[in-house]
Amino acid sequence: MQSVVWQEIEQLYQEFQKLGISEAVDYEKYYLYSLIAHSTAIEGSTLTEVETQILFDEGLTAKGKPLVYHLMNEDLKKAFELAKTDSVSLIPITSAFLQKLNATLMRTTGSVHNVMGGSFDSSKGDFRLCGVTAGIGGWSYMNYQKVPAKVDELCALLQEKQKTVGTLREQYELSFNAHLNLVTIHPWVDGNGRTARLLMNYIQFCHNLFPTKIFKEDREEYILSLRQSQEEENNRYFLDFMFGQLKKSLLLEIEKFNSSRKKGFSFMF
Repeated sequence: MQSVVWQEIEQLYQEFQKLGISEAVDYEKYYLYSLIAHSTAIEGSTLTEVETQILFDEGLTAKGKPLVYHLMNEDLKKAFELAKTDSVSLIPITSAFLQKLNATLMRTTGSVHNVMGGSFDSSKGDFRLCGVTAGIGGWSYMNYQKVPAKVDELCALLQEKQKTVGTLREQYELSFNAHLNLVTIHPWVDGNGRTARLLMNYIQFCHNLFPTKIFKEDREEYILSLRQSQEEENNRYFLDFMFGQLKKSLLLEIEKFNSSRKKGFSFMF
């Protein structure tokens, strides 16, 4: 299954590069806006891609939409800009680096939490000092006392693998597995999904790859693939899903590009 899909991805990737889609003026900026809009939508934001673009380019909020959704999008934009800048210098993935990313995207929506384990500030990227579950009766994440060591272990593994991945598929799989493993550790009380998706894209930026988008309309399938991989301790389910998302991302960008090229120009009076 994965081999067949990957062959299709490679063909689409070659076509994407041949068409020079990413070289279009402002393409990277607007694709980044789309990544942000879909990532926050997965967490409940109702801002559309157009509303997100207007927010970023014109500073205008969407009428009738909660302020918190605008803040989520603006903070994630800052976090993406930070990740893009750091990827140029190939900044190593460490606990401090991940906390910096999380702090940036939780900058205005985080707060101080006073719990049995102590006090921590989710707007500063502090690791949680309490237990968390995925909704009522849902998956229980690891004990908070294990989090710092597990994050360090993951970072050390990612740093090592960054040096050895060679093929396009290996680079993408590394980014997808980083995403899966960070979400499974669940180091923070909030922003875990956004941080994990940003980490995935950061690794892709480091390797100059086309950034994978997780589409908001595929949210249920996304969560199910995570849960299946976590429960069975098998990354196959999540990798299958992510290969599908990468294929979908490339296909849609190619279709949009070809569609815009076919449209002729005529004067309108």
